Amino acid sequence: MRDRLLALFHRFLDDTRGSVSVEFVIMMPLLFWAFMATYVYFDGYRQSAQNLKATYAIGDMISRETEAINDTYIDSMRNVLALMTSSDETIKLRVTVVRWDQSENRYYVVWSESRGYSAPRTNADMTDIAARLPVMPDNERVIVIETQSVYQPSFDIGMGDQTLENFIFTRPRFVNQVKWSSV
Repeated sequence: MRDRLLALFHRFLDDTRGSVSVEFVIMMPLLFWAFMATYVYFDGYRQSAQNLKATYAIGDMISRETEAINDTYIDSMRNVLALMTSSDETIKLRVTVVRWDQSENRYYVVWSESRGYSAPRTNADMTDIAARLPVMPDNERVIVIETQSVYQPSFDIGMGDQTLENFIFTRPRFVNQVKWSSV
């Protein structure tokens, strides 16, 4: 019995007859899905890299400011972010200036503004992000830029919408702190 099954199996493996059209019908959906999946994954990584570069560009622009920043400036930064990422309604931006206090061994929010997020950062939020912030000397300030957008795949390959989040920090370049002006 065993020899007979092995003979049938070997005969099946050695058989080269077949129909190209049947094989094409079987394999084409798989090849088409693989092509679309490759396109969607590449596009998702491209969008993620584009979001990160835009976040760094905004951080760099804010770090070079010598004048006080206001609501109009933050609105403009959100518009720049939307233009650089080719995204519009799904983009979120939060800018926070954080100060390190060596004597109390903790970070403090100097000021924070957000567009799209539910609220600006507060001192209570600092414990959540303290591990992500750099080691700093006493009274040093950094600008924290947080962005978030939603990537919507072009094709349905079984991957839903993906939230792309970026968190970067940079030091002020020409002044010791970036100031906020509510006027």
